[in-house]
Amino acid sequence: MKAAPAPTQQDSTYLRLRQWVTVGRFLPGERLKIHAIALQLGAGVMPVRAALQRLAAEGALVNVPHSGMLVPRLSAAEFHDVLSVRLLLEGEAAERGAHRIDSAGVAELDALAQRMGEALAAGDADAYLDANEAFHLRLYQAAASPTLMALIETVWLKVGPLSNRLFEAQGASAVLNDAHGDMVQALQRKDSAGVRRAVEKDLFVAAQFLRPFCTG
Repeated sequence: MKAAPAPTQQDSTYLRLRQWVTVGRFLPGERLKIHAIALQLGAGVMPVRAALQRLAAEGALVNVPHSGMLVPRLSAAEFHDVLSVRLLLEGEAAERGAHRIDSAGVAELDALAQRMGEALAAGDADAYLDANEAFHLRLYQAAASPTLMALIETVWLKVGPLSNRLFEAQGASAVLNDAHGDMVQALQRKDSAGVRRAVEKDLFVAAQFLRPFCTG
């Protein structure tokens, strides 16, 4: 069997920047500076430029003449549309994943939920968002549906930059991790419908804190 080709620097740069957009490392309205990003990544300017152009083609960034690449802002209507799609896609992935995940996977999710709680207590937004992404990826990937996962990751690009605003919302840190604990408990009971409800609760609660940061 022929081995898969090793990823190029352009590929790895794109994947890293895509992940940064997903977890909110860039804020809505932020202008991305190619040389600064290249320095952060330890990558060349050309791979960074190509990765940003690829992300713009996916709708994750906007190429504005004479301004460069900007992180788009979501209107309230766009945010509502994205939330509706997320509830459908992520609810389905969570319920399917609950049927297939093993005890080791549930233990991994439990550990990630604890890590999120520690990050919230420490006020570490980046650690929380990284652990949150890992938690949802682990559960949804257990569904074993590459098509469903690809759709979810595409939608995440739309809302990722807004997610960092969670930590500006009063009272958010006190409740953001509640639904993850509910998910773990439902998984331990083998209650797939309960897992779906907990994911929907997680998305809905976060949305209440994020909606005021939308435009319009």
